[in-house]
Parts: sequence; structure tokens; C-alpha cells
Amino acid sequence: MENTQPEGGENNRDLEVAPALISVHPTQDSVAVAVGSDLRVFDLRGNCAVTLVDETGEAFHKDSIRAIRYGANGKLFVSSGDDKLVKVWSTDSWRCIASVCSEKRVSAVAVSNDGLYVCFADKFGVVWVVDLHGLDGNETLVNKKASPLLAHYCSIITSLEFSPDGRFIVSADRDFKIRVTVFPKKPLDGAHEIQSFCLGHTEFRLIYVQLRGPFDRFVSRLAFLFTADYPQGFLVSGSGDSTVRLWDINPGTLLDTCEFGSKAGIVDYNGNEVSCSTVTDLCTIPGILLVSCDLSSQTFGAVKVISNMGDSFIPTSLGCSSTAELLWTITGVSKLHGYDHNSLTCVRVLSGFKKTIPDAAEPELTVLDDNEVPGAEKLLEKLQGSVTVEEEVFLAAAEAVKTSMCNLLIKKQYTTEKREFRKRGRNDKKTKK
Repeated sequence: MENTQPEGGENNRDLEVAPALISVHPTQDSVAVAVGSDLRVFDLRGNCAVTLVDETGEAFHKDSIRAIRYGANGKLFVSSGDDKLVKVWSTDSWRCIASVCSEKRVSAVAVSNDGLYVCFADKFGVVWVVDLHGLDGNETLVNKKASPLLAHYCSIITSLEFSPDGRFIVSADRDFKIRVTVFPKKPLDGAHEIQSFCLGHTEFRLIYVQLRGPFDRFVSRLAFLFTADYPQGFLVSGSGDSTVRLWDINPGTLLDTCEFGSKAGIVDYNGNEVSCSTVTDLCTIPGILLVSCDLSSQTFGAVKVISNMGDSFIPTSLGCSSTAELLWTITGVSKLHGYDHNSLTCVRVLSGFKKTIPDAAEPELTVLDDNEVPGAEKLLEKLQGSVTVEEEVFLAAAEAVKTSMCNLLIKKQYTTEKREFRKRGRNDKKTKK
């Protein structure tokens, strides 16, 4: 038998790191952080750490968590990742009320606005749906089965979002496609009606604060902007092409494009201008997303760069409540090789997003001191841990995150010969001799 091991150890997952993630309850009742396989939650109302309850008796997750999020009404929380498990938690009791086994590793999750369905995407480009009817958060753990909803066909899905009115589910992949699909009345039968495609992220460049490197044209994040005047909402997408884009999803029309790097004049730590940077996360706040947005004119406005967070703080995830008074950010990774720390996390909270006077100048964004953060030391000890980490370690972690994101989001290019060689190594292609 031929030796079919991929060269260069490109599939050696021991070399991967998992960026830290953060998610905030819609009414800021709690904050959740995931780093590696560790899931940490802090109850802001009770000012105490949350003890998660999983009746399987095993670790909550056995491998790196890649997606966490609250449902729109805050009653559900979902976590998923490389262990192929999707866990649904009740935020009232913080018990795991449903567990779903995926066929492939999970890359993105979304919860329907009514909280009756959880959708997740796997590494093969398939979006699955789980029916949560009948779960009230007080019953014993239920093992659910997922049904296929739609597919992007062999392209990793990087982000899933439900539209504000719940009519559509929007999916983005690493091949620059954004698909808007009508969410059916019977989701378990599949989604067969495509509303539109939002196509525009096609150039070979990059976007977002402080993670920089040779990325590709993937669409990395989706988010919706909506107000009482615009309940249908507008889609915002961030990508590897150095743009943030604003869309009307009904016709799939591109409304505006912000060339983020050039407008903001982003520079590196040595003062050199950076031509390429990538969007790692999006968090929509009324009027501000680092880029202000005028929904009445459907255009982007001024670009505001948060520059007072320190050189070693490289945000890997963002979160905010529906009131958007505070922006929660996190940096950190798991499985950082060459250091004694199994996982690193640092949480910082920014204030100053709410305008108090109409037409007033944008308020100055400030990073809250540790004692000003809701929950203060108790929260930080729970979400970060009590280990003090040197700045150089976080800088090394930032480099590891860049490499990990490259491996995740950029499609590998192979020669015809190498492609045929790899095909011969597939289990479903091997022939007996």
C-alpha cells in the first residue's frame, strides 16, 4: 500500500489553537467565554460564577469549542465545536437540556428568533437544523437528531445568522459567497427556496482590527443592523478583502462598501501602514460598528479605530447586549505550544457607545478599569482565570491565532498531481489489490 500521509503535517490538529470566544446575554444578564474545551459563564445579575450542569457526567466538551451564542430571547445558549457535539443550555438553570451529535466538526451556530430551532454548520458545508419544540428547560437531558437544511457544497461555512424578522437564514462561506435562504415552515423537510445571493467579497486582500496576514477572499462574519424604523434590518458582512459591506438581502443588493484599512489608516506596532487586515468578528451597535452606519441613507459613515487597548491585546471575539451600552472583547487561545499555559484569556470592556444628545459628536470610547467592569474581580477571575500572564505570551498567542485562522479559512491550493495523490488516500477511494 502506498504511503498516503499528507506532507508537511497539514492535517496535524495538535498544532491548531482555538481562539477565545465571548458572548453576551441579550439583556446582559450573563456573559459566556469559551477557550479550548473550557466553557465559563458569569451571572451578572446574581454577581456570581455559574455552575454548568450536564447530566452526561462527562466533560461538557472534549475538544475545542468553535461557536457559542445566546438565543434572541436569551432563554437558550448553544455551544459547539471540534468534538462534533452541539449542546443546548437553559439560561435559567444552566442545565444542558439537549445534546446533538454532528457528523463533522461544527463551524457555526444560530438560534431561530422564536427559540424553537437551532441550526449549525459543519466543516463539509452542510447546515443542519434541530427541533426544540417541547423543551422547557426543566426536563432531563434529551439527545436530539439533526436534519439537513441546506448546503454550500464542500465549502466551510464561517457564519450563520437569522434575519431580524425570522424569515431568512443567512450563511457565509470561505469562498466569498453569502446565501440568503427562506427559512421554511417545516425546517426538518429542508430549505429549498433561495431568496438571493450577496456576492461582492472577491478581491485578494483583508479586514479588521489587528489580526493581519496573508488571508484570502473568505467571508468571515455576518451581523444584522436594525431599528424600529427599519425592522427588516440590513446585513453587514466582514471579509478577507479589506472591506465591510452593507446589503439589502431581499434582492441581494450591495448598498455600500467601506474600505476599512485605507479609511482608518491602520498601522502596525512599528508605525508602518498596513495594507491588509482581516475581520475576525462583527458586533453591531446602533450607529457604530467601528464603522458608523446611517440606515436612512443606507451608507457607511466615519471609521473609528479603538487604539487604547494595548499592543498585546489582539481581539479574537466581540459581544454586546441588545442595549449596546458596553462592548465586551476578549483575546486568548488554547493549546499554545512552547509555553506552560494551556489556555490564555483576557477580557476587556469598552463604554461610550450610547449617545445622550442627538447630533452630538461621537463619544470617546474608553476601556473600563477592572473594578469598573460589571462583576469586577469575581467576573474576571471566572472568565480569565487567576493566572497572571506576561505580555510576550499574549503576543505569541496572537501569532498562533493568525496561523490557526489561515488554516481554517483559506482554501489550500494543490497541483493536479498532489490532488490525485490525496484522492488515492481517501478511504472511500481506496481499492483492494
